[in-house]
This record gives sequence, C-alpha cells and structure tokens, in this order.
Amino acid sequence: MTYQDVFLIFWKQVTESVEKGDFAKLTMAKTIGKPNLRNIFVRPIYSEDGFKVLLKFRYRSRETEDQAEELTLDEAFIILKSHLKTSFSTVLLFTTTKDVLLKVNKKGAASFTENPPTFSDITQAKIDD
Repeated sequence: MTYQDVFLIFWKQVTESVEKGDFAKLTMAKTIGKPNLRNIFVRPIYSEDGFKVLLKFRYRSRETEDQAEELTLDEAFIILKSHLKTSFSTVLLFTTTKDVLLKVNKKGAASFTENPPTFSDITQAKIDD
C-alpha cells in the first residue's frame, strides 16, 4: 500500500474525529532535509458557520514570519497531502480519545500507530495564535 493510500485512511480518522467533536490538533513534523519550514499545525475552529481549521506554517528562521490562514478541512487536506513525503515524514493527529501517528519512511512506505491521548480538552484556534 502506498503512503498516499495510508494517508487517505489516516485522513478518514481526522474527518471522523471532527464529526465526533474530539479533534484537538494536527501537526506535520520531522522535516526532510533542512528546509526553512519547521512545522505545519492545524487547529480547530468550531463555529455556527460550520467547522474550519487554522492552518499555520511555522518557520525556522526568525526573519520569516509564521503564516496562518483559515480553511475548510478539504482545503487543508490538499495542502497537507502536498507536503507529505516532500517536506515532512510524520503527521500526528491529536484527539481527546487517542493520538494517531503516521510515518513515511525513506522508501515511501507508510504506517500509523495509535497511542493514548495527549489532550483532554480542545482549545479553539484564533487567527492571531
């Protein structure tokens, strides 16, 4: 199974956690090489208008200002998918019921593991976070 296929299974868990209301955060980590981009964070925004996420790009250099934008979950999926295996080898889903870690190795094989939850509460994102 390709890492793209495993990512789709992983993403189904992301959407299910949003539907259940226990999505706390998602982080892309373990950069490939030495890029300026250090992490991508996705945090929930639950509102009367529906569910959105705050997607934040965190950079290594202090000269590069972090960027954040409010997106739908589908829009975030497209951006995250494009960074998997090109910029990052690990994606972590944090929910209030479990943590799910997706890893892609150098050969492009992916796997994920579940662990006890890191977060017990959900903190809503704000655009200036």
